[in-house]
Amino acid sequence: MSQTPSKPARRLLTMACGTARLIASLDLPAGAPKAALLIVSGGNEIRAGAFAGQASLAADLAAQGFAVLRYDRRGIGDSEGANGGFENAGPDIAAAMATLRQQVGMATRIVALGNCDAASALMLAKGAGADALVLSNPWTIMPEADNAADMPVQALRAHYRARLTNLAAIKRLLTGQIPLRKLVASLLGAAKTTNAGPNDLAQAMAAGLARFDGQTRILLATRDRTAQAFLANWDKADPRIAHCPGASHAFVEPEARGWLLAQVVAVLQG
Repeated sequence: MSQTPSKPARRLLTMACGTARLIASLDLPAGAPKAALLIVSGGNEIRAGAFAGQASLAADLAAQGFAVLRYDRRGIGDSEGANGGFENAGPDIAAAMATLRQQVGMATRIVALGNCDAASALMLAKGAGADALVLSNPWTIMPEADNAADMPVQALRAHYRARLTNLAAIKRLLTGQIPLRKLVASLLGAAKTTNAGPNDLAQAMAAGLARFDGQTRILLATRDRTAQAFLANWDKADPRIAHCPGASHAFVEPEARGWLLAQVVAVLQG
C-alpha cells in the first residue's frame, strides 16, 4: 500500500515570557528543516502580519524546506501580559528564540526577520542570538516626530513628491480642502531643511548591530516613508542594503512579495 507523501504542517505553541504566556505558530517542512526563520512582528501587529503576509511567507518557506516560528509578543493578539512596545521586546524575542531552537535543534541555522520596529528591536537586542538577520524598513523615527513637519528631510520630500503627483490630492488642493498657505510653508521647509545626522534611536540601533557578527541584510521598500526615514539616519552606502523598487511598507505587491521571499531564502541558505 502506498503512503501519502508528508506535507508541511502548522502547529500552535505556547511559551513563557516571565509570568506571561505567549502564543506562537510554527510551520514545519515535510522533512528535517534546512534552516529556520524567526519572524518578529512589528508595531502592534499580530503574528499573521499585515494582510496575513507573515503567515503566507511562513507557508511558502515551509514548502521550500524551512521551519518558521511566528508569535504574538506580550499584550498583542493571543498573548498575555502588557504591551511594552518594541524597545522592551527583548525578553519576548529571547523566549521565541529559545522555543524555536528547542523545536528545530541547537545546531540548526536560525535567521531572524523583522519589519519596521521589529527590525529595530532586533538591532537593539544585538541580534537576539540569531545566526543571521533580515531587517526590513527599520524604524528610526523618534517619538516626538509625530507629524510630517518633524519627519527626516528625505522622507518629507518624498511625501510631498507623492502628494503633488496624486490626482486626488491635487483635487483637494484645488477645491480648498488643503490649505494652500500651509502647503507652501511645508514645501519651503522641505526644500531648505537639512538633517543634523542620525538621531538617538538610530545611533542605539547602529551600536547594537555593530555587536552582531553574523550575516545581515537590510531590505528597503522604495515607496515606504519608514525606509526613507531610515536612510536619512543611516549610511546610504552600507553594502548590506538592498532596495525593492516600487514596494510599500509590508511588501504586499506581487513582485515585492516574490522579491522578499527570494531575499529571505538567500539568507536562510547562508
